[in-house]
Amino acid sequence: MRNILTVAGVLGLMLVSGCGKSAEEGGKSPSPAASAGQKPDTANGGKITGKVSFNGAKPEFRPIDMSANPACAKAHPKPVVSEEVVVNGNGTLANVFVWVKDGVPEGKWAAPAKAAVIDQQGCIYKPHVSGVVVGQPIEFTNSDDTNHNIHPLPRQNQEWNESQPPKGSPKMKSFDREEVMIPVKCNIHPWMRAYVGAVRHPFFAVTGDDGSFTIEGLPPGKYTVEAWHERYGKQDVDVTVAAKDRKTVDFAFAK
Repeated sequence: MRNILTVAGVLGLMLVSGCGKSAEEGGKSPSPAASAGQKPDTANGGKITGKVSFNGAKPEFRPIDMSANPACAKAHPKPVVSEEVVVNGNGTLANVFVWVKDGVPEGKWAAPAKAAVIDQQGCIYKPHVSGVVVGQPIEFTNSDDTNHNIHPLPRQNQEWNESQPPKGSPKMKSFDREEVMIPVKCNIHPWMRAYVGAVRHPFFAVTGDDGSFTIEGLPPGKYTVEAWHERYGKQDVDVTVAAKDRKTVDFAFAK
């Protein structure tokens, strides 16, 4: 009888241990502690707004030749050009990554639980430029009827290189260190290129169709704001922000 009880006890411990291990290995969602940290005070913090203008003649690009891949070519009835330089109709520049480079208080800042999405549409990365908080999930999706190969080329983060089948399951990734910027390419389609800014805090933005940006919730302090463009480089501006303050910071890039 004693032997039977001993065996039963051992089996019970094994089952408890096994269940605990399965839960730990199977749970991929971040714990509340993992996503904890400082958050922007949008009600009382400072706000920086501005525009990025472009001076000079708009660069001309040849249409991208996608004829080698029928699925890519079929997705574009009209010619497609590179998004390396996108000048808006109002003379501003899109796809400029604007972020607070220096001055943000030290310590951990909370990464959003919601994933940033980078899709492959018509053999083009959408969006071309994006930003995430360090540790924030990034969902890479493939909306195309062809294979893609996602290959980030970081210097501070871990490099990876994975294929994704047509309309395949999303790939969830993240970057664990601050790095501005991280190029992302497709080894199958050489024209495909995107950039991701991984920042330790949430004070960043990407200019869009009107060239404007907004960064809000900043604690009072003195900051260095940087504007990054893949062809025209970087520009820095120093700005001091008080509580509930509103400051305008503009940048100008030239051909």
